[in-house]
Amino acid sequence: MKTLPAVALLLFALALNGCAIVPGQRMDEGALQREDSHMQLLQITPELVESSQAQASTIPQELLSYQPEDYRIGAGDTLYITVWDHPELTSPAGSQQQTVANGRLVRPDGTLFYPYAGTIKAAGLTVEELRQSLTKKLSSFVREPQVDVNVVGYGSHRITLEGAFQHTDAQVLNSVPVTLSQAIGVAGINTQEADLSGFTLTRDGQTYPIDLTALNQGAGGQIYLKPGDKLFLPYNDNKEVYVVGEVIRPQAITFKTTALTLTQALGRAGGLSPVTSSGNAVYVIRGSEKLTQTPAQVFHLNARSPASYALADNFRVKPGDVVWVGASGITKWNRFLSQLLPLSGLIYQAAGTADRVNNP
Repeated sequence: MKTLPAVALLLFALALNGCAIVPGQRMDEGALQREDSHMQLLQITPELVESSQAQASTIPQELLSYQPEDYRIGAGDTLYITVWDHPELTSPAGSQQQTVANGRLVRPDGTLFYPYAGTIKAAGLTVEELRQSLTKKLSSFVREPQVDVNVVGYGSHRITLEGAFQHTDAQVLNSVPVTLSQAIGVAGINTQEADLSGFTLTRDGQTYPIDLTALNQGAGGQIYLKPGDKLFLPYNDNKEVYVVGEVIRPQAITFKTTALTLTQALGRAGGLSPVTSSGNAVYVIRGSEKLTQTPAQVFHLNARSPASYALADNFRVKPGDVVWVGASGITKWNRFLSQLLPLSGLIYQAAGTADRVNNP
């Protein structure tokens, strides 16, 4: 009967080394901090949260500083030109006709024809600049001409809209400045399908991400639109955060705003498991498209104290983030034992068989 004590010693040795071979995933913070890990470990602190909030709510200054200039005539505009006391010039189609019927359409090349003035380059001029040019040209044929110019049909300056808007028709700009908020209000947002955090404005070849939540809260001021601007609002079909580990309901969580916080993500997953979770092992893993150039980030929250949820409630998660909650030490130990006990039964059975064979 010398075999059984040897088996007991083997099981005892395995138990002592259980921490090294316990099943399940765990975060090795020491490995993350190595230079060749391509990972960056960051602690979720008040300073980190404030910095993240400031970056998320910042609207590019070059957009805020743009101020609309006087309307400039363009191809496709219709002008109504009045020469006082000369109805044959003002209304060649007859005064009984509608104003548009007597209008002058700016041609695709930016020019228009006017009697006695000939072909005039109108595109790029303000209304006042064109009025002065016509007055100068007509003065050779009309004594002290009194000229007035009005845009009666706007068609040259537009902004385009793409994505999860209710109305994606191009919006025509006129002489009244239009803000980004007004344009979005006219287009409408498909709130069920839109990804509000992915909104972008493209201007002069440069694309600017804009936080619509910050814009609606008046962060920094208004953004005035410029002819040629492109507004894009993506759909939220690929916008998910993955909550895994020791939570009540591990799952992929979809969302459509910029303000989903770590607390909300954990709450939708049912919260941390009160039995198996470790309050000190809450991580947000944020990948990078090019790990060799920009390391992935791992944010650590020490959630042992209830006060830590004040930080979690202000820490925003992003699409593609993985929220991982590690197991507590006792949970790892119990899982180790649950796998060890069936093994011990087999060992004892084999030991008993061997003992019977050696001692018939």
